[in-house]
Amino acid sequence: MTDRPYSPSCDRNRDPILAVLRDQFADRREALEIGSGTGQHAVHFAAAMPWLRWQCSDAAAYLPGIRAWLDEAALPNTPPPLELQAVVEPAPGFAPAPPLPRGPAGDARGFDAVFSANTLHIMGWPQVEAFFAGLATVLAAQASVVVYGPFNYRGRYTSDSNRDFDGWLKARDPVSGIRDFEAVDALAAAIGVRLREDIAMPANNRCLVWRRD
Repeated sequence: MTDRPYSPSCDRNRDPILAVLRDQFADRREALEIGSGTGQHAVHFAAAMPWLRWQCSDAAAYLPGIRAWLDEAALPNTPPPLELQAVVEPAPGFAPAPPLPRGPAGDARGFDAVFSANTLHIMGWPQVEAFFAGLATVLAAQASVVVYGPFNYRGRYTSDSNRDFDGWLKARDPVSGIRDFEAVDALAAAIGVRLREDIAMPANNRCLVWRRD
């Protein structure tokens, strides 16, 4: 198909990310991807991890492109994508909230795996706060959360390329920018999600791995 959206960076980073997810999501069953973008990551990860039901989500404008990738792949573990966006008003969280996976008895159990790539530096900080507030409402007990992207540490860039990238982000949208690891980790801790690993990735990116207590 020629009408599918395409991101070259997804092809470059998908296999290093998959190596992390295979390990972190080995015993998971219900995954929510926040900010699925083009949908490329979703079909690659869902095909490689057939034990996971991979639920895509993003803002409404991205859903047709994601559907195009999912329809082309026709995988049995990728349901239709959901509209989901971190919002500040009227209350922090996701709008609309995703329907939670349910157990055999019909009880809502939440997602035991959440993944998001290259999203936190695109949002404004209030939306990052809303992102974590929304997570608290959809996570199952002992859920794993993996977030991929660039981060600063102690207020400092980890490379010249990240400094340049941050400048490009802010010129494009002043509310965006590479986030400080410590500030993001504090938001996770506030909802009972504790850092387990901070994994170095190619191109000066990181995979932050949290687990809900």
